[in-house]
Order: sequence, then structure tokens, then C-alpha cells
Amino acid sequence: MLDIRLVRENPELIRQSQLKRGNDPATVDALLEADVERRSALAEFETARGRQNEVSRSISKASKEERPAIIAEAKQLSDRVKELEAVAAEAEEAAKRANAVIENVVLDGVPAGDESKSEEIEVIGTPRDFAAEGFEPKDHLDVAERFDAVDMERGAKVSGSRFYYMKGVGARLEWALFNMAMDQARERGYVLMNTPTIVNPDIMAGTGFLGEHSDEIYYLNADDQYLVGTSEVALAGYHKDEILDLSAGPIRYSGFSACYRREAGSYGKDTRGIIRVHQFNKVEMFVFCKQEDAEAEHQRLLAMEKEMLAKVELPIHVLNIAAGDLGSSAAQKFDCEAWLPTQNRYMEVTSTSNCTTYQARRLNIRERTEQGNRQVATLNGTLATTRWLVAMFENHQQKDGSLYIPEALRPYMGGMEVIEPIR
Repeated sequence: MLDIRLVRENPELIRQSQLKRGNDPATVDALLEADVERRSALAEFETARGRQNEVSRSISKASKEERPAIIAEAKQLSDRVKELEAVAAEAEEAAKRANAVIENVVLDGVPAGDESKSEEIEVIGTPRDFAAEGFEPKDHLDVAERFDAVDMERGAKVSGSRFYYMKGVGARLEWALFNMAMDQARERGYVLMNTPTIVNPDIMAGTGFLGEHSDEIYYLNADDQYLVGTSEVALAGYHKDEILDLSAGPIRYSGFSACYRREAGSYGKDTRGIIRVHQFNKVEMFVFCKQEDAEAEHQRLLAMEKEMLAKVELPIHVLNIAAGDLGSSAAQKFDCEAWLPTQNRYMEVTSTSNCTTYQARRLNIRERTEQGNRQVATLNGTLATTRWLVAMFENHQQKDGSLYIPEALRPYMGGMEVIEPIR
């Protein structure tokens, strides 16, 4: 949701943002028209209510002869005020609906267009030359099954397709990854959180997830609640309707949760293994900060992600995501993608988004300043997910069938340096 004053004062800025996203700029004009109607209806209601109060106060001062006419006028005004109040309320809701369909204003430097227009801004590490090492790499599921680390067949039997069991060394490796991520977050001043995975509609809507991609979300009809696809949702809602004290700097959280996604729009993409599944685990970073600190915090989140990926020794590249692929809340997003040798491509493993004041305005999260209260900025970023194991299984497999464990991860694996195959 946008600051309506910004839209009134800079409508062309909002139109250009919509165009960069591939959206209809006419939505901006629709909002401006709805805002005019809202203000007009509110002014008419307030004028009538003022007249009603004036007439009502005059009753006690009126003579006996004048009183019946004044009482009749007061009743007539009361009925009119109720009508105008209803009209003003509807105009207010219409303006909110018109505002809600406009996505966040993209920042300077964000490429225009769809996913294909995203720009590579950094390459870190070099993919292994498996041919030079004398063997052809196996895909992540073949590697995982060699260690009995993942069971897709029983996952499908119990829960359906795209569910799985992480077991044995797979489960141990996943927890090692998350423990390392949480330690890194804690050492950098993030407050650790285990978050709810079921949220109310106002929280899900407030974070901007109930837009055009709402079919990706699991809805619990009997309870009118949602399963989260990321702990970002619960972390964003943590301070709903609060005024924060940011005088000591940003408030930073790191949340662990299970995540649920319907993958409704994947159309058979990445159906093998655990790349694109309905349930996975994730460590998410979330920041509440002053508006002017948001871009610096965004770089800080990206640096945290790159540090973690360096610890697990994965070759990556970093993308500045194009406007059409940002999602409604993000004003800018950076993705880190890890190399998949068996697919000869990079695969997304982290995202970090600067949502400016978009979510905070919806969730009514403000800070107190000398000039009065104002919306905070919110940002989020991935610090580790189950999907990282896909890249680790593929990049760290050895010719003898073992799996190399990155040095930074070994203390979380009891000092283990390699995992030996059992099949």
C-alpha cells in the first residue's frame, strides 16, 4: 500500500514504476479518482455532521414554539448523516482497494521487464570441472539416495507428490546448515525466533502475499487462516499496530520455520527431487529500520547471504531482479543462485528484498520521530533453506562416491569431513 500523498504529488513516478513491472499504469489514475471521491464524500459527511451537532445544541436554547421544528430538522439531519457516513465509508474502502492493487514503487537501478531482464551483478567462485576429475556428476537425488538421505517414495505415499522425508545424514546435514545459519545471525545481533506457521488473513494480506500469486498459498478454510510460505510473514506481523523505538538502530530478527507452498504455477518444473517441493525449512532474516537506512540494510542482508554461501563453498552469481519479477511488496530484490552442474545452470538459493514502507503501511508499523510518527521500512532475506542441500549434494560429490563436507560446516557435523556412501 502506497502513501497517497506520494501518489498525489508524483503520479508519473508511480505510473513509470507500474510500467517497469509490466502492470497497467491506469491503476494509478483509478486510485487518484477514488481518492478524490473519498475526500469529497468525507467532506460532505463532516459538513453534515457539523450542521447536525449545531442544530442539536440549539434545541435546549430554543423557545417552546421553535423546538418542534428544530427537533424535526435534527432528526432529518441525523438520517442524512447516517447515509453520508455509509457513503464515506464505502468511498474509503474503494480507495483502499484501488491502492492495494498498485505494487510497491521500484527503486532506481532496478531493471525494467520480466524475469529474463534480471541483471547479473557479481560472480563468486568457479564451477568444478568434473570432466577433468574423470567422472560425470550425478544429480542431487541420485547422490542423496546413495547415502539414504532422502526418501521421496514414502513422502509421496504419506503426503502426495513433492513431499519427502529427509533422513539420516540428510537430516543431520540440514540441521547442521540451519544451526550454522542461526549462529551467524546471532553473532551479528539478530534476535533468534521460532515463528508460527499459521497466520491470520490480515497478516498475510499485510505482507502483500494475497495478490496475484495467492494461489501459491495453502488456505485453511475451516479456520480462515493461512499456512506461511516463509517466516517473513510471521516476522513482519510481529510488530503489527506498534510504534517502534529505532533510536538505537534497526531491529533485526532471524526466524526458523517450516514453509508451505502449493507450487501451483510451476507446471511440472523441477519435479524431480527436492528443488521445488510443497514443504521445506528455512532460516529467514527480517529487519525493521528507518526509511533512510533501508538501502544500507539491504546490502547488509546480501552480505550475510554471501557469507553463508561462502561457508558451504558453493559457486554462485548474484542477480539484480527485474521489476516484473519482484513480487508486489519488494522495491528491489537481489537473488543469489548456486551452480547446478548436472543442469548446467544456476538455481536460486537466496533472495533479499527491500520492501521500503509498503508492508509497514499495511500492518500499521511506525516509529516515533521528532517530527511525529511515520512508517518504518521492512526488509527480508534468506539465510539458509532445505534447497541448499541440492547444490551441496551436486557440487560436493566425489569420484569415489563420498560427499565432501565444507570445513565451516564440520563442527556442526561432529567433525565429520566426508560422508561415505552406503549404497
